[in-house]
Amino acid sequence: MFTINIYLKFALILGGFIGGAILTATLGFWYAFPLWIIGFVMLASYIFLGTVQSAAQFVQDSEFEAAEQRLNLTFKPKWLYITNRAFYYIMKGTIAAQKNESKIAEEYFNTALGLNLPSDNEKAMVLMQLANIKATKNNWTAATNYFNQAKKLKITQAEIKNQLDYFEKAMSNNKGQMKAARSMGKQGMRMMRQGSGGKRRRPKMR
Repeated sequence: MFTINIYLKFALILGGFIGGAILTATLGFWYAFPLWIIGFVMLASYIFLGTVQSAAQFVQDSEFEAAEQRLNLTFKPKWLYITNRAFYYIMKGTIAAQKNESKIAEEYFNTALGLNLPSDNEKAMVLMQLANIKATKNNWTAATNYFNQAKKLKITQAEIKNQLDYFEKAMSNNKGQMKAARSMGKQGMRMMRQGSGGKRRRPKMR
C-alpha cells in the first residue's frame, strides 16, 4: 500500500498552509487554492490515520524502538479512524510486551479488543497475546480462557493458526507436568510413610 513518509507529510502540511497564506495575500485565494487543498488533505490524513501504517513496517521488521518513536508522533490516538486506532493499541501492546511491561501490554490489548477490529484474525491475534502474557505468569486458567475465545473465531491466516497449535501443545505439556508433579508428590508421601514403617513406635521405658 502506498504511504507518504511522515516527515514529508509534515513538510506538505506546512508548505500548503504557509504557501497558501502567502499566495492568498499576494495574488488572491484562487491562486492559493491548490496549496490550501494539499495542506488540509495532508493534515486530515495525519489526524485521522496517524503514523500507524509506517510504524507497522517497523514492527514487522522487529524494530520496536523505531516503531514506538513513530507511534509517538501520532497527535491524538483517540481521534484516529477506528481501525487505525485499534492497530495503534495493538502495536503499543506488542511493544510493551517486548519490553516485559506485561501490565501495560494487557491494558493496550484490552483497549484494542474493545474497538472495531477488522476481522477475526486480528481478534485472535490480540487474544493470543493476552494468553501468552497470562501463561508467562503461570496463570493457566486465564490463559486457557483467552485461548478458547480465540479458537472459536474464524481464522484464515496460517501464522495465527500455527500459533494456536503451538499454544495448545504448550498447555498440554503444562498440564502433564502439573499432573506428574502431583503424582510425584503423592508417591513421595507414600514412600515416606513406608520408609518410616507407618506410625512410629515410642521406645520402651526402662
